[in-house]
Amino acid sequence: MNVFLIAAITVDGFIAEQTDQISTSWTSKEDKQFFSERTKQAGVIVMGSSTYKTIGRPLPGRLNIVYSSKMPKQQDVPQLRYTQLPPKELIASLAKECFKEVAICGGASIYKMFLEAGAINKLYLTVEPVVFGAGVKLFGDDLSARVSLKLVKMEHLSDQTLLLEYDVS
Repeated sequence: MNVFLIAAITVDGFIAEQTDQISTSWTSKEDKQFFSERTKQAGVIVMGSSTYKTIGRPLPGRLNIVYSSKMPKQQDVPQLRYTQLPPKELIASLAKECFKEVAICGGASIYKMFLEAGAINKLYLTVEPVVFGAGVKLFGDDLSARVSLKLVKMEHLSDQTLLLEYDVS
């Protein structure tokens, strides 16, 4: 199973200015287009409840899985699920359903949880020409694992936006 992290980051390495940020207006249209195309290709997206609130609805054309400490009453929305499963158990259950790829879409605590579990094998990072100075780091403040990456591809999404693709070694 290919499990990849997908995120937009500022030049100084932040994914948001604050933990309750409810806007992705700082990212480019090219990043939004890449995110949409790549996650639809995967077929499954996984995110935390704060990221889901930022989006505000299940994204069409993908199974949306939301980590939540409070399991909401399951809504009658077939493309939306809630979970509390550990990362590797979730990935195994999705593999049993014949999914081949899963996109991990944030936020920092979800990125950290999947990376520390050894469940991510690829990263897509869109670097946007923005500096926050402070904010939410990609993996939060206390990542407990050292992870080696191999740069596989570097692509300009626009004259200002750079896409970096890494394999996890």
